[in-house]
Amino acid sequence: MSNHPKGLTGAEVEQSRQRYGANVLTPPKRKSLWRLFFEKFNDPVIRILLVAALLSLGIGFIHNEFAEAIGIFCAIFLATGVAFWFEYDAMKKFDVLNSTNDDTPVKVVRDGHVTEIPKRDVVVGDTVILQSGEEVPADGRLTEAVSLKINESTLTGEPQIDKTTDPAHFDPEATYPSDHAMRGTTVIEGHGTMTVTAVGDATEFGHVAEQATVESEEQTPLNLQLQKLSKLIGRVGISLAIVTFVALLVKGMIIGDLLRSDWLTIATEVLQYFMVAVTLIVVAVPEGLPMSVTLSLAVNMRRMLRTNNLVRKMHASETMGAITVICTDKTGTLTRNQMRVFETKLYGDTPDAIVDEGIAANSTAFLDADARVIGNPTEGALLLWLRDRGVDYAPLRDAARVVDQLTFTTERKFMATLVESPTEGRVLYVKGAPEIVLDRCSGFGDKEEVVRQLTAYQNMAMRTLGLAYRKTEADTCEQALSEGPLTFIGIAAISDPVRDDVPAAVGECLDAGIAVKIVTGDTPATAKEIGRQIGLWTAEDTDYNHLTGTEFAAMSDE
Repeated sequence: MSNHPKGLTGAEVEQSRQRYGANVLTPPKRKSLWRLFFEKFNDPVIRILLVAALLSLGIGFIHNEFAEAIGIFCAIFLATGVAFWFEYDAMKKFDVLNSTNDDTPVKVVRDGHVTEIPKRDVVVGDTVILQSGEEVPADGRLTEAVSLKINESTLTGEPQIDKTTDPAHFDPEATYPSDHAMRGTTVIEGHGTMTVTAVGDATEFGHVAEQATVESEEQTPLNLQLQKLSKLIGRVGISLAIVTFVALLVKGMIIGDLLRSDWLTIATEVLQYFMVAVTLIVVAVPEGLPMSVTLSLAVNMRRMLRTNNLVRKMHASETMGAITVICTDKTGTLTRNQMRVFETKLYGDTPDAIVDEGIAANSTAFLDADARVIGNPTEGALLLWLRDRGVDYAPLRDAARVVDQLTFTTERKFMATLVESPTEGRVLYVKGAPEIVLDRCSGFGDKEEVVRQLTAYQNMAMRTLGLAYRKTEADTCEQALSEGPLTFIGIAAISDPVRDDVPAAVGECLDAGIAVKIVTGDTPATAKEIGRQIGLWTAEDTDYNHLTGTEFAAMSDE
């Protein structure tokens, strides 16, 4: 906070709010219930039924028989009523999903004091304090970042991004600058401060939300087929009606006495011929078709809802059967969105007690009662690895008294914890980037073999951690590190594993002629590796088969 010790004044806050607006997302414009209901009459078959109902009503007035007209009107209002109710119910569910909590307290610096305000009151220029576990309330540029890691999966699919204010450690391949934090992302480790640069709809999250509410006017395949059917019904019905009317008229003129009758008789007969023709038009219209289509779509909506797929428009539910290309996210869709240890390579003869205690004590993550990771996902993966081996990290961590600790930073690239172990004495545990940890170690065998293994894991788009330790009498981590080389324990390869059902699902899509595309904010290497695991990326594929965001943006729509 050294660059902005006082934050904004009350007057500056009001000026900023007047200029840039409040930190709220504009909710999508809701259609009135009447408009939602009358939209159902845009269905082409419903329109034909309306015409048939009006014609039948006219016939009813002449013959004093309204059963047919009433039946058609009932079919119309049943079909439109059911469609209206299901779409209204879906609209209410979407309102719940789209609702955001704009009253969440946010720590900001104003008038030289740290204070808490509702998220909606954050303005451009505010100095916001970011702490572990909190959601970033707006877009901003970081002015301080201490071991700061942010979960950007809501925007890019990346569950862990290192943030820093040091240009020397910026990631050139990152979707967003390394010294920026975006609204809707979550701090998973460390802390920092940022100066707000965009609020509300102007944030990246706001842009995504705006695009998500844009409704496509493109007709669904079923709509197009019903339009063709309605035109066919109209043409055939009118053609038959005309042919019938002409035939009856000719018959009356040639065989009957129509030409020798008086004008009143002629008018009555011609009107009778016309009513027969109109009746043919009414009979040609399938009154039960709209209700059958509506009920089929309604059942599909309910079935999709049971599998956690909420459909806004009823006709959209049938488009699943007309899919030719599926564009899918990676994290949480193809993968579990949970980092797990893929494999460990341990070198030397380090006792299991040292390995287990080092992982348990030299960590800032936790597991809750349901074995969900709280904190850094990569560190949590190591705790889950212990759990899978039947080792409870909590007693080990409690027993190892922490003497000193160096937190992970993007500059240091490792974390160190000095503990008083109940069995091993004073021990320094180190965990971090393998190449950094390796440079501080000795006596672990063939270094080239370790490097080859590291390269193999990295080519598989996995995160890697190097583990090391040293028994010492030092009082601080810095002293222990300066005493001499560490003992290398080994490497942990960590990945976000593919969901068990994904390879089979992708195979079914490909067999059905449906192309599958991975759209991810991750690196091409990671995307290709996930594609390989799910059967999408084969040995025949080359760099021609993938596009970066920059290359895609440069392409024309055609």
